[in-house]
Amino acid sequence: MHYDYPDIRFYIDGHWTLGSPPVSAFMDVDDPSSGSVIGRVPKADTTTIEAALASARRGQALWRTYGPARRTEIQLAACRLLRERVDAIAAWSALELGTPMSDARNYVLRAADIVEWDANEGRRLYGRVVPSDPGLRQMVVPEPVGIVAAFTPWNAPVLTPCRKIGSALAAGCALIMKAAEETPASAMAVVQAFADAGVPAGVINMVFGNPALVSEQLIDAPEVRMVTFTGSVPVGKQLAQRAGMHMKPILMELGGHAPVIVCEDADIDLAAKRCVAAKFRNGGQACIAPTRFFIHEKVYGDFEKAFAAATQALKVGAPHEPGVAVGPLASPRRRSAVHALVSEAVDQGARLVCGGVEQPGPGYFFPPTILADIPPHARILHEEPFGPVACLARYTDLNEVLAQANALPYGLAGYVFGQDAARLEHIAGSLECGAVAINHLTVSTNGIPFGGVKDSGIGREGGSEGVRSYTVSKTVTQAFGI
Repeated sequence: MHYDYPDIRFYIDGHWTLGSPPVSAFMDVDDPSSGSVIGRVPKADTTTIEAALASARRGQALWRTYGPARRTEIQLAACRLLRERVDAIAAWSALELGTPMSDARNYVLRAADIVEWDANEGRRLYGRVVPSDPGLRQMVVPEPVGIVAAFTPWNAPVLTPCRKIGSALAAGCALIMKAAEETPASAMAVVQAFADAGVPAGVINMVFGNPALVSEQLIDAPEVRMVTFTGSVPVGKQLAQRAGMHMKPILMELGGHAPVIVCEDADIDLAAKRCVAAKFRNGGQACIAPTRFFIHEKVYGDFEKAFAAATQALKVGAPHEPGVAVGPLASPRRRSAVHALVSEAVDQGARLVCGGVEQPGPGYFFPPTILADIPPHARILHEEPFGPVACLARYTDLNEVLAQANALPYGLAGYVFGQDAARLEHIAGSLECGAVAINHLTVSTNGIPFGGVKDSGIGREGGSEGVRSYTVSKTVTQAFGI
């Protein structure tokens, strides 16, 4: 095992544990930069999950009695601890995920910012008094939805747990989180910060294990009142279907295949520089990563040249190496999937501008890759590649390119570069996605809602909408003088 890698445990009822009796099943945790095993993660059994449910019942009963000011104070203390521990948490995250250390630090700090905003938003969960006839008072009161089952992915091992914990706690909810088995130390560090900040035992619980076993037992449990998931479209649909059987509300942030429209009046150097940084961050393993680039014919050549030059300048390597911008993919399975998509497209006639070949040596590295002139039927244009691959195409007619951008069942993020205000407004209003960024690529940060349409999800995380997602509105009417 890596010398500073922690022993992975569940977090139940305020204790780090392997269950009672201790579980006997474990799975390896890999370092994707070397392919070596750095630790092991326990797999929860039904007894462990039932213990987490019992803990959450006690935690929910207690946490809902804490006033908003008290809950906010505790969460702000957790923010301070996340910031104080940024280097240690980032080191584990970089080790598990392979993302460069500088990016890992930024993700931890962004996560702390999100928790801070959510914590303060918990003090702004206002109800309202509805005007009524004399002798009658009508009120709408937000209340915690109850225990939340939260499922978080490996590609954002600090940010996504903080999103879900921050909003749930701000709304007065306890939760049971099934964190990703590929990145367990990152999730442990997040939970530890909240525990050290004073979150009572039972309010936060965390398990790892077989996704089907854990999800079925948690979603079927009567005390679980809400399900939130970040991950792939197929898994999200399965969880949503199961939650629907029990009439439980869901918050789903699922996959994307984000289009980028580069207009003829765009600042090409700016667009290329910003698109390269966003495309290949985290090895392209992000649901909001720009992937399908539609460039106006008049500026296509200049954009491809600038985009390729910036891409080829990126240093690929292990997360702690100086100057590294792109790390490995998370697993050999992910690398094989990306390679297959690229190879199929090339075999079908796509032009390989750069990259496209698996790198020799240890680790799960795949170079930043650009494909152009891709046949319309190529699988990579229809399936989210979730890797370091950019697909470039020319366009001349704006209405046609908008139809292409909207043709897929995905609808998470979209991007546009240009100068004409009327055209930019038209494109932003026409793209069928939950978030649009104009002349930059930031669509997910603290204080603003984020989520998709179509197959990319239901509901919103972040902003006032995100915290409100964890509440239910209760109508209270009272008659006087009876």
